[in-house]
Amino acid sequence: MPLKRIILLSQFELTRLFATKRGWLALAAFTMVWLMILRFPIYHAVSVLNSPEFSDIAVQIAGSVGLYSLARWPEAELSVYWIIALFSFPVFTLFVSADQTVEDAKRGTLRFLTLRANRGEILLGRFTGQALILLTLITASAFAAWVLMLTRDATLAMAGLGKTTSIIALLVLTTLPFIALMSLLNLLASSARLSIIYASLLFTVGNMLISYLSSLFEPVHWLYYLLPGVHISDIAPWHGIGLHAIALPLLQTAVLLSAAFWLMKRKDL
Repeated sequence: MPLKRIILLSQFELTRLFATKRGWLALAAFTMVWLMILRFPIYHAVSVLNSPEFSDIAVQIAGSVGLYSLARWPEAELSVYWIIALFSFPVFTLFVSADQTVEDAKRGTLRFLTLRANRGEILLGRFTGQALILLTLITASAFAAWVLMLTRDATLAMAGLGKTTSIIALLVLTTLPFIALMSLLNLLASSARLSIIYASLLFTVGNMLISYLSSLFEPVHWLYYLLPGVHISDIAPWHGIGLHAIALPLLQTAVLLSAAFWLMKRKDL
């Protein structure tokens, strides 16, 4: 059954991370980084937000950049975590999902896999596996922030749990088009490292090019909506998250995966 093959291929992605020495090293590095983020930026930022001397100043600064409602959250740890994670996980995703099919194609493994599954199943299986990996890592870091909040005020447990669940859902939704982008770039690049370089060029040179062209011809501005992450500024303040901010990353994911599927069908493996 196609679904069973997709599940098996996604499980292989999980195995590469959770059952290999290289994967354990990556997990150890991820854990250490987030422990430092929780211990220093988040812990100290919360101290500032809850300090009578600096709370008003912090709220004014947050309000000036459109984050007033976050500064008023009783679950201060989660509000700081939300901002840090929202801008760091998309970048992290580019590195985590940089090798979906490109290295297998170099080794000839991808050709062997096509004897067991069709190309669309391979593409979806690898994409699903990467999405599950990001879901696991995001969930672990978000609940770590929730536990940190409980050490300060255990009465916020249930309210914080609801916000934590919403944060996880929005973060996973945000990372999906980045995973799909790397699925596409894996078919254009000759190595995982080159895929990351292509992605970096897209978000820097591509961004500047769209900005320049839109200054000459305003409708070009709509090309920004092809870039993953364009909705981040809409959901960062948390309040007033519209349906378009939810639908856009899903639509981007569908478009990028469709482009990757079209290219993979025509690619010589």
